[in-house]
Amino acid sequence: MISFEQVRVGDELPPLTVPINRVDLIRYAGASGDFNPIHWDEAFATAVGLPDVIAHGMLTMALAGRVLTDWAGDPAAVVEYSVRFTRPVAVPAVAGTTLAVSGKVTAKTEDGGIGVDLAVSVAGQTVLARARALLRLPTADLDRP
Repeated sequence: MISFEQVRVGDELPPLTVPINRVDLIRYAGASGDFNPIHWDEAFATAVGLPDVIAHGMLTMALAGRVLTDWAGDPAAVVEYSVRFTRPVAVPAVAGTTLAVSGKVTAKTEDGGIGVDLAVSVAGQTVLARARALLRLPTADLDRP
């Protein structure tokens, strides 16, 4: 696990790419209880003006957040996480889609906080804007016996 002292403003988190397919949407619908037809019925989704079936916003946000938890090594290190949804994530039936996520440390606070901004896109288009997180990482002092 990374410690507070090891982190520098400007550090980049290892990028993450996450494939999303229709089966993922079905699984998420079952887990979340969100069975809105825009997430599984292509005819309905296009009839209401969407380009295709779309991924659940919270699924997209959660998948993007994996870059934070993978880097920190502990999901509990993420104490704040917010995004602005900018465009739907269309999930074509056969090919699916791929979410691309990168992150950069933007701040270190005196009280031990680490600010991280994320860039989240599909096919080069931003799908989550103002994706920001605050993490609390262990200090080296806590790792000593």
